[in-house]
Amino acid sequence: MLAIFLRTGVTGKSAVDLARDLLERFGGLRPLLNASATEFCAAHGLGTAKFTQLQAVLEMARRHLHETLQQSDVLTSPALTREYLQSQLRNEAREIFAVLFLDNRHRVLAFEPMFYGTIDGAAVYPREVVRRCLHHHAAAVIVAHNHPSGVAEPSQSDHRITERLRDALALVDIRLLDHVIVGDGECVSFSERGGCEM
Repeated sequence: MLAIFLRTGVTGKSAVDLARDLLERFGGLRPLLNASATEFCAAHGLGTAKFTQLQAVLEMARRHLHETLQQSDVLTSPALTREYLQSQLRNEAREIFAVLFLDNRHRVLAFEPMFYGTIDGAAVYPREVVRRCLHHHAAAVIVAHNHPSGVAEPSQSDHRITERLRDALALVDIRLLDHVIVGDGECVSFSERGGCEM
């Protein structure tokens, strides 16, 4: 597929050979897709135009996933919800806490990254989550954040903020349906684990 995207090779290499070399050089497709413009363009046969095209393709894929999620009931499609949250948060170098705002039929109203932290934490303010819920007229939410370490196992502070959010949202009759932690290739769902009553 990468060879099809590249369309042409370089002198002495077909598009297939170039694709194979790039995958080897970067250590796989994901590192290639996550490469900076400088890293990407340093590879023989690649330039700014290809980098821009690749970023456009990735953005189209994210938008397609978002639109698909908006047309479905989040609760009947937990795999799609996890896939969407992974696409938004997995490759971030710092911790990001985000919220999926849902209507009373659990359809997506909006997705917003709300709090940004460091490599090992982000301060989360329940009052701000409540304020954004009211802005979107949300009936329910799914909160999510990434662990840049790649390990999706929840910490004690993850459990505490989930409880604080659930309590704050309950005061305005908004349900916290789940808290999803995104790691490298895996997600942990609080509701699926039964660790916190949602």
